[in-house]
Amino acid sequence: MSSELIFVTGASGFLGSHVVLQLLEKGYRVRAAARGAKADHLKSSYASYGDRFESVKITDIAHDQFPEALVGVDAIIHLASPLPGRAEPAALLAAAVEGTLNVIVQGEKAGVKRVVVTSSIATVANPKESYTDKDWNPVTKEAALTGGIEMVTYAASKKFAELALWEWADRHPHVEVTTLNPPFFYGPFTEHLSIPTPDFGAISTDLLVYNLLFRDGVFPPRTRYIDVRDVAQAHVRALNSRPTSEVGRKRIIFSSPYGWSFQKTVDFIAEQRPALKDRLIAATPQAQEFDILPMDFGRVEEVLGLKVSDFRTIEETTLDTVDALIEVEEQWRRAGHSIKTPPSF
Repeated sequence: MSSELIFVTGASGFLGSHVVLQLLEKGYRVRAAARGAKADHLKSSYASYGDRFESVKITDIAHDQFPEALVGVDAIIHLASPLPGRAEPAALLAAAVEGTLNVIVQGEKAGVKRVVVTSSIATVANPKESYTDKDWNPVTKEAALTGGIEMVTYAASKKFAELALWEWADRHPHVEVTTLNPPFFYGPFTEHLSIPTPDFGAISTDLLVYNLLFRDGVFPPRTRYIDVRDVAQAHVRALNSRPTSEVGRKRIIFSSPYGWSFQKTVDFIAEQRPALKDRLIAATPQAQEFDILPMDFGRVEEVLGLKVSDFRTIEETTLDTVDALIEVEEQWRRAGHSIKTPPSF
């Protein structure tokens, strides 16, 4: 058990709620950053943890100065990142880069020497289908700014934010930096995530699974995935990962070691949750080149101590995700909201 104080950005989100919960369960103290009403919700939601949890209001993570929020902080977990479609391409790219650097620079000035940042498999994806810590998405800023494709812009925002971080890390070798690069993550919601209305932004990447529960839904672009609880566990483990001097740059490309086709996913849901059978997606999925990301699980274990056996199975993730979505949907119905096919991610 650790009593260290961890500063967490993006704490009010899907992944953030799991990271905060796992930190608290392991004895850490958490200082969570959020905007306005979200910070107030966090404070009341985690009230049972007493002075081990506190929230601070930060309006603009990319530009605000918040030195007082970093006093006494032992490590930073930076989860916050702008989502695709929420801003113009140029603003999205700038916010991703400036948000990451602003938090990290201020943290280093406050004496923080351990930083964990959520990146994405989108920074790695490339035509060679090679997924190592040396691979980078070839997307250019020009393509992101002029291509008109939201996911391309998002990939670029994550890529250039991570590149800027590593350039900074090379100039500040006394700070231990780890980036975690997962694919889409699915799983249940914690009780601390507020989703009182059909807010598809709040259910985050679970939106991709939610689409499978509608006859006219669409399939996710890729089968590879990871359980959100495993992503959170990786963040917590990264706080005490082996030093860079021993393992090299800690850019961790990881995904679930389990996988199957979309058709098998749909068939599994129909078999295990027969009440949903008649509402499941009607489209025929396209076969994927591979359903499990071809990655180096040995590297994940070397740096994080996270073994293949530590990951949740695809059966557990699938059912926990579907059950959580149906429970939230029922809450929306009871509150008088109509249920419609969600948008694609």
